[in-house]
Amino acid sequence: MPVADFATYCKMLDNAHQKGFAYPAINITSMISANACLAAFAEKKCDGIIQVSTGGGQFASGLGVANAAAGAIALAEYIHRAAEHYDIYVALHTDHCQASKVDSFLVPLIEETETRREQGLPNLFSSHMFDGSALPLGENMDIAVKLLKRCAKSQIILEVEAGVVGGEEDGVDNENAPAEKLYTTPEDMVEVYRCLSQVEGARYMFAATFGNVHGVYKPGNVKLRPTILRDGQEALRKTFGEQARFSLVFHGGSGSSPAEIQETLDYGVIKMNVDTDTQYAFSRPVAAHMFENYDGVLKIDGEVGNKKVYDPRSYLKKAERGMTDRVIEAVLNLKAADTTLFGR
Repeated sequence: MPVADFATYCKMLDNAHQKGFAYPAINITSMISANACLAAFAEKKCDGIIQVSTGGGQFASGLGVANAAAGAIALAEYIHRAAEHYDIYVALHTDHCQASKVDSFLVPLIEETETRREQGLPNLFSSHMFDGSALPLGENMDIAVKLLKRCAKSQIILEVEAGVVGGEEDGVDNENAPAEKLYTTPEDMVEVYRCLSQVEGARYMFAATFGNVHGVYKPGNVKLRPTILRDGQEALRKTFGEQARFSLVFHGGSGSSPAEIQETLDYGVIKMNVDTDTQYAFSRPVAAHMFENYDGVLKIDGEVGNKKVYDPRSYLKKAERGMTDRVIEAVLNLKAADTTLFGR
């Protein structure tokens, strides 16, 4: 059962809290990138999270379909089969579903799990993310609570966000977001906890923003303030008691230094999203292959090329290994090596 069921997923998150590490949550767009994640997790004996964004799902469905939910379902079904070959647990997650895409992306995926459960089958996805950060907090929480209630009935964990992650991802551009929007306040964190904790039997994660951005920027361009997470967690304890805490998510983790990453672990981050760095790690070996085999990849000057080097398998194997290596780096930065619950 390498795709984690609800009880196992909850144990995974609790294990991260107790031992002070976080799970790498890696965005994928294909079977190849999914395989790269599974291989990395297994190599470092680390459970992990594989996630699909709306753009990733749309890409995976093909140009002739271009349907985000259909592509996400196909990728999830593949991972359910592929993960059986590895001795680690993996959770399946969807990333950054904005309010405008809830009905076309999130709802069909939740319905798919509801149908599977009626048939006695395991959940398709382990968790979903609703990104209502562009909305006023009250409206954000109204939608989040409704989704959390529905998810809880099917033992799906919900991730929510308040505050804007800067940069650009999947066509959503927050490059010019107001500075104050990049930092979630303790008051906002208290309100999010108040709303979500009222849903009985539900489990959720929270992406608070502390200056983090999507993409990779030169040193000095990103002003991270991880102490915002510390202050928010302290506000929860003062308001709701010592047991109150968030399972926090670090968005925009690509390009962050090990020191910045590890500070967030001290404040309750148990999941970090990595996308841009793994995209580059996937593409870089392909670029090298093309430069090194230019005359074999192209049929030029009347030649026929070299099938061995223009066969997509020749360079996509290198891409997979490059991405695997970068996921391993994330595992080590997050102190997650040798933490699998599989077989324990």
